[in-house]
Amino acid sequence: MDSYRSLDVWKIAHAATCLTYTSCDKAYHAKSRSILDQLRRAALSVEANIVEGYALGTPALCARHLRIAFGSAAEAECFVRVANELDYLPRATCEELEDLLGRAMQMLRRLMQNPPAAPTHDARRTTHGHG
Repeated sequence: MDSYRSLDVWKIAHAATCLTYTSCDKAYHAKSRSILDQLRRAALSVEANIVEGYALGTPALCARHLRIAFGSAAEAECFVRVANELDYLPRATCEELEDLLGRAMQMLRRLMQNPPAAPTHDARRTTHGHG
């Protein structure tokens, strides 16, 4: 693998992060601020820990960060359910987020059992998308 971007779990986590941020921005109001802020942080943590674990380059460190990502995905799922029940986010958005986070957790569970080995760090591929 040349980049964390090649990981399907990262693609799903990234989609969940983007959907979280755009939907929270649209729904943001004083009464929902604390839950939506926590949801944003948890969703971003899933993606960020996948990237960090992959970048560290050892299976043990990668597995550690994948476990953290898994916990963050579960946390984000909890906040989505609360946001749904309190009508802070549209039901369809919550269902889509729960689906993305659930898929990410399934994939993380499998990946934790067999974390990627040392990736190549070709800066041209990972930072500029060409090479």
